[in-house]
Parts: sequence; C-alpha cells; structure tokens
Amino acid sequence: MCDYSLHHVASRPAKVGDKLVTTKFDNSITRGFASVDDPNVAVCLLPGTEVAFDKEVECDPVIGLLPNRKLGQRVARFRQVDIHEPHVHHDALEFPNGQTVLVTRLSEGQRATVLQLPSSPRADTSDTQTQAAPAAIERVSERA
Repeated sequence: MCDYSLHHVASRPAKVGDKLVTTKFDNSITRGFASVDDPNVAVCLLPGTEVAFDKEVECDPVIGLLPNRKLGQRVARFRQVDIHEPHVHHDALEFPNGQTVLVTRLSEGQRATVLQLPSSPRADTSDTQTQAAPAAIERVSERA
C-alpha cells in the first residue's frame, strides 16, 4: 500500500530483497519508500512486510530545531493505522519494542531492505485433512 498522498506518484509493489531509501517525492506532502535504483518510483509495502534498516532508524523531530530522534531499532513491520480516516497518513512501521512511527516521520535518506512479504492465505484444504484422518486412525488400530 502507498499512503493516500502518494496516489499520484508512479509506484510498484515491493519484492523480497528490494533495497529501499526513505524519500520525499516531488509534488507530494509525504515521505515514503523508493527503490535505491529508481528514486522517483514509490515502492508500496503490504501490511505485514518486514524491513531491515542499514542503521538505527531516525525520525525527524516534532520541533524543527531539534536533532533527529534515534529509535534504537533496525527492523520493523509495515502496517497501516487510522484507516477509517481518509485524509491522514496511514503508512507506519511497528518496531519490536511496540513503538509505531508513521513512515512520513522517518528522516530522509535511510536505507532498508525488504526481508519478507506477508504470507498469502492458503487454499482451504479441509477435504484433504478430513480424508487423511481416517487413514491415520486405521494404521494406529492395526498396530494394536
């Protein structure tokens, strides 16, 4: 997913192994991830995507005169927040310590690698499991 304010920016879905950089896109009010090789194309992450940063993650300060805030974290899982509110930023990273930070608050120029995409739902295998269960019971009773 890409935040609402990136809908007019060229984009593509993330792939495992992608090398990303946090960036502010031209004509946009938000930051997001772009490929290191193509900084003008937003790379959209699905909720549950795991990323690892090259260095400790930094956020811009709330007050512009203060230094960047280091989070003490290098890995995160992408998620979306406040999805019921259409005109706010939704893209966020959740860190192992439970802290959640909006992607748009990340300092520019940080590099990350996509470690893992979220798993897709598996097909229903209930018929296969139901058929396999009686065979397992029969084998157990033959040994008795």
